[in-house]
Amino acid sequence: MLGSTVLEVAIGLTFCYGTLALVVSTLQEALAAAFSLRANMLLAAIKRMLDDPRCEALAQSLYDHPLVNPHGSSNARRPLSVRPSYIEPAHFAIALLDSLRSSPAIPLQAAIDALPDEQVRRVLLALYRQSGGDLARFQDGIAGWFNSAMERLSGVYKRRQLLISFLLAMLLTIMLNIDSIHLFQTLWQNPALAAQIKAAPAGLDPEALRQMWALPIGWSTFPPTLNTAFALQVAGWLITAGTTLFGAPFWFDLLQRAVQLRSTGAKPQAQAARSTPESAAVQP
Repeated sequence: MLGSTVLEVAIGLTFCYGTLALVVSTLQEALAAAFSLRANMLLAAIKRMLDDPRCEALAQSLYDHPLVNPHGSSNARRPLSVRPSYIEPAHFAIALLDSLRSSPAIPLQAAIDALPDEQVRRVLLALYRQSGGDLARFQDGIAGWFNSAMERLSGVYKRRQLLISFLLAMLLTIMLNIDSIHLFQTLWQNPALAAQIKAAPAGLDPEALRQMWALPIGWSTFPPTLNTAFALQVAGWLITAGTTLFGAPFWFDLLQRAVQLRSTGAKPQAQAARSTPESAAVQP
């Protein structure tokens, strides 16, 4: 009985955490698309790389290049209306080289020397000298420089998304009153509440939401009383919001394993005799 209770409590908690993480990830992707978070962070990173904070010089010329921004503006004086969320490193290198030389007659090193920003000029001159004047190696060096910047940007983006994910999870947790401590206590006293959970949901379908609302969540009285019980409730909210940082795939994979473990019956005992002796007579 104890083992069954522990398993049902684990299934109920895992299902709740996985469904909440799925809702948070869906909202997070919707916000990222609505506010163009990836595109804006990429543009800000390129502005820093090229030391063009107002996007009026080299960064603007780069974004006007069709390899970088096929739907961008051909007028350098117009603000950017379309911003890509991803730039291929090789395309960045080619577009930057094209942006450096306004005329093919200008030597590449002379175009680099004419750059007004000292930091960008030093970086490009170092890459050019390292390539020995070979254009292909120089492009590879620029692509590597861009890759390094994008790796740092990826780390910043992931940390920012984790913060957004936690804040969204905390908001949903308070709105729905998903208190992990109360949820654990209720499921421990009544494990049958989680018995209807058969498998991990494939998405946010009505069945998944129905099973979610069958769990002991939601408000019974509002607003809450500010006492010791409320402090314990806040701790339960923090635990619930923290679980979403593991992601929905983690919790649903764990849920699938738990459900399979629950559905596994007892192993049959080994038979005393698997076959009759060869000398035994066969009855008609």
